Amino acid sequence: MNGFSQLEGLRGHPSVVRVIGHRGARGVMPENTLEGFAFTLAAGVRALEFDVVMTADGVPVVTHNHHLANAMTRDGQGHWLTGAERQVAEMTYAEIRALDVGGLDGRTVYGRRFPDQAFLTGIHVPRLGELLDLCAGYGDQAPYLLLELKSDPALMHDHAARAEMVAAVLADVRRYRMEPRTVMHSFDWALLGECRRQAPDLPTSYLSQLPENADDPGEDSAKPVGPDYDRMTESLPQAVASAGGQLWCPYFLDVTPELVAEAHDLGLIVLTWTVNEPEDIRRMATTGVDGIVTDYPGRTQRILIDMGLSWT
Repeated sequence: MNGFSQLEGLRGHPSVVRVIGHRGARGVMPENTLEGFAFTLAAGVRALEFDVVMTADGVPVVTHNHHLANAMTRDGQGHWLTGAERQVAEMTYAEIRALDVGGLDGRTVYGRRFPDQAFLTGIHVPRLGELLDLCAGYGDQAPYLLLELKSDPALMHDHAARAEMVAAVLADVRRYRMEPRTVMHSFDWALLGECRRQAPDLPTSYLSQLPENADDPGEDSAKPVGPDYDRMTESLPQAVASAGGQLWCPYFLDVTPELVAEAHDLGLIVLTWTVNEPEDIRRMATTGVDGIVTDYPGRTQRILIDMGLSWT
């Protein structure tokens, strides 16, 4: 279980809690953009978490939702998109690239969640290959990547389409020789099985969020593609280990020191998401987690320093 070199950059130590930039640094930079990722890496963060969705013409792109959120998308004339939000799977990459995702509409619920996010212009949704190329450019200092595959609920029973998605993503990872830094990461535990089948050299990371915890506003829910928690007869760490995973990535409200200790006893790395408030960052750091996925990597770095901890 622990024979993957990719894990060493994500494993914590008694004085080390890893900092993972969520969608880059969503709290201060446009999310899932090359500009946001470059900013995060410049701040000394050595791990990134991001989302991959497939376009109509089979291009893996880095964006969170299966639809382009109007709250963060402008047309070529700078006007916010309105009406029904467009599905990524129904658009070609050329159509998506023509849109601007460099800012948030502060009048929307989603925009008000991140009032400190920079507002940029002329920023496009990147191809996965563009992000991998950026990261590969760091050579021996390339960041570790939690590459989240976003399962389309409409395709849960289309095994061919799901296998094609995994194959397209892996082709990009191998093209840019980022295997030594990449972890396959998903709420869709069955899809991670397909990842292991196609890429046994890459570790798998199992995201979880218990049903009682509400989804964040303006974001696709992962609950339709996740496991049936009500049918589980073992703890979440045990379920991840039984499924063949190397990392367990629970929602921060589901984390307890006891579960973290159990996961470690099973040989799992524990990275918790998405931890933004100072009191929550401090609490997670005391539970023994290996790392914290956060929209505010700079804030998290400063809190860890205050606690006598490091992230490298």
